[in-house]
Amino acid sequence: MKSYTITVNGVAYDVTVEEKGTTGSAKVAPVVAAPAAKPAAAVQTTANTGAGSIQVKAGAAGKVFSIDASVGQAVKAGDAIVTIEAMKMEIPVVAPEDGTVASIDVAVGDSIESGAVLATLN
Repeated sequence: MKSYTITVNGVAYDVTVEEKGTTGSAKVAPVVAAPAAKPAAAVQTTANTGAGSIQVKAGAAGKVFSIDASVGQAVKAGDAIVTIEAMKMEIPVVAPEDGTVASIDVAVGDSIESGAVLATLN
């Protein structure tokens, strides 16, 4: 057994790998210590971009899996706005605060980069 610390997108994970035989195959054991979950969205308030003053940005690169809110819909902090698929996981991007959806700036199937503006709120 060997222990490694692997960093993915700035988040460190401790893993234990069991080596079997000389064939070079390895089995990854469960994560020993997982970090606290990071929110999938970053917030930036700006007056001159998009339809709303609060930008909802992607926390990871991936594809838009679903649009969970519509323009004009009132949302509370933590409500899903868009769901992205990254590394075969569905990650909801949530409203950072209460507001009304002013724009949805992506469509289902769009490839997005980390930090891309997905929607705006008022």
